[in-house]
Amino acid sequence: MTKPALTLYLAAPRGFCAGVDRAIKIVEMALEKWGAPVFVRHEIVHNKFVVDGLRDKGAVFVEELEDCPLDRPVIFSAHGVPKAVLAEAARREMIYVDATCPLVSKVHIEAARHHENGLQMIMIGHAGHPETIGTMGQLPEGEVLLVETVEDVARVDVRDPEKLAFVTQTTLSVDDTVDIVAALRARFPAIVGPHKEDICYATTNRQDAVKTIAPDCDALLVVGAPNSSNSKRLVEVARKAGCDYAQLVQRAAEIDWRALDGIRSVGITAGASAPEVLIDEVIDAFRDRYDVTVEMVETARENVEFKVPRVLREPA
Repeated sequence: MTKPALTLYLAAPRGFCAGVDRAIKIVEMALEKWGAPVFVRHEIVHNKFVVDGLRDKGAVFVEELEDCPLDRPVIFSAHGVPKAVLAEAARREMIYVDATCPLVSKVHIEAARHHENGLQMIMIGHAGHPETIGTMGQLPEGEVLLVETVEDVARVDVRDPEKLAFVTQTTLSVDDTVDIVAALRARFPAIVGPHKEDICYATTNRQDAVKTIAPDCDALLVVGAPNSSNSKRLVEVARKAGCDYAQLVQRAAEIDWRALDGIRSVGITAGASAPEVLIDEVIDAFRDRYDVTVEMVETARENVEFKVPRVLREPA
């Protein structure tokens, strides 16, 4: 039986970013240096496939520092942690490696600098997300106020409207953040913003690629985890860009084939913590059912690489 024709528009850039790649390498190098088990506070990145693979190699994932024995190394996730967690690890004299993405660390440094200058911070981010918790935890309680929406801006209660600065979570929707920043500047004209956009290059590039392919797609699939902020934003961006059927899938097994009946074109991308092997799996699943033509749509090239911490580059 002849397979129906289908065009797959493969977005580029997609998948792993430099911060995710670095975090995974940190866990792997820690296992090589100290042997198993190595403890990791929270998921090192938000992807079950990646986490399960590292667990198979000897990584143990825990929620809190108290769950880690004192005699084994602990790694802090790419999303960043509050200062209190680092201080507690040092107090316990634990061996620890901070895998916080350098672009998240940049936001932490910005927040600390503004605090030193007497400014109260407003953070644009998602409540409960590890990156938001980590960034807000860089300063004393009450010094960072969280807003998630334009409506939140109207309600936020600040100490002094003349002494404010803002930072953002690095994985937000670029378009949504523009509206919130505009609302902040309208209500607080003196507010100080970052020297450079906090939303990371990888988030921006993946959203731009989705905006390019979405109008030509009957459907668009984002390979990523349901707890991955940047992956969920890609689904939202695709819908706003003109592709009504945009869905998040962790693996090919989650694809709803009945919903795709009769389609002729599908866009495929992946969140920054999804490995290429899962994208290949999705493409192979389409090839099993369709006569597939793959068109790569490249909107940017990435050559960013972050060094791993010195402790892991020294001889064991």
